[in-house]
Amino acid sequence: MSATAEGAQAHATTTEGAHTPATTIDGKAFAADVRAKVADHVTRLKNDHGITPGLAVILVGEDPASEVYVAAKHKQTVEVGMASFEHRLPADVSQDVLFALIDELNADATVHGILCQFPVPDHLDERAVVARIDPAKDVDGLSVVNAGLLASGETGLVSCTPLGCLMLLRDQLGNMSGLEAVVIGRSNLFGKPMGQLLLRENCTVTIAHSRTKDLAEVCRRADILVAAVGRAEMVKADWIKPGATVIDVGITRIPHPEKPGKSKLLGDVHFAEAMTVAKAVTPVPGGVGPMTIACLLANTLTACCRAQGLDEPEGLTA
Repeated sequence: MSATAEGAQAHATTTEGAHTPATTIDGKAFAADVRAKVADHVTRLKNDHGITPGLAVILVGEDPASEVYVAAKHKQTVEVGMASFEHRLPADVSQDVLFALIDELNADATVHGILCQFPVPDHLDERAVVARIDPAKDVDGLSVVNAGLLASGETGLVSCTPLGCLMLLRDQLGNMSGLEAVVIGRSNLFGKPMGQLLLRENCTVTIAHSRTKDLAEVCRRADILVAAVGRAEMVKADWIKPGATVIDVGITRIPHPEKPGKSKLLGDVHFAEAMTVAKAVTPVPGGVGPMTIACLLANTLTACCRAQGLDEPEGLTA
């Protein structure tokens, strides 16, 4: 059991009336551990089999936020010893030209993972773009094929952010069998796959959303509460079951109250309040966010191992 899990367990067994402050789940440190495991496995693949996992990223246009994300992905891909292939296309590129590039990458044996950085310009169909990527190389885990494999309990590639949350929960809780989990948010990108992953862990799962009646009461039942709706500090202390583990996926950027011209990130959970009730809470920033690229690298490694008929990396898959 990790140090964070031991701290959480100590909290759970506290018998005093006063609440012990919750454990802050350090996603940044955990992501660094994931990247280290990926790098170690990549080294062994190179040494033992002469194979280098490769990740191809497609960027259409010059969206500033996307530029930052793509640069971060390239940097971390190279740091773990993988091959990084960047393909930059103009904003007015036709869908046929984009599809031709994807087809070329699908057929390239040195490329094990493919992702197209979203959003793309309006004239391009994001669903069609995802569908064009070989599901075995869909390291974002967004395709209908991979969603279906997850829902049916078969082996596929899992969307990176839900996979990262699962890793954090496993580290905190170990065996989750029988626990009640509530996921606020029903998106195809996060809410639905998160629910499926928790079902695989034998949790009793409720997926709540904007139409859920008495949402706060539903959340109060949860041993595991995952918030992913993008409404700043919506989840207050009285929404949280005492001793629950809280995963905050939401990100809202607001003007910084004390630094003019600067911004501040807030999660869906009121962090300070949650810390007075919960057993463990992810902060924003520094919680779930760093796990996303780490899991992208893990998925690329997994896709490579599957393509070569090799054992999957332990602890880095769903």
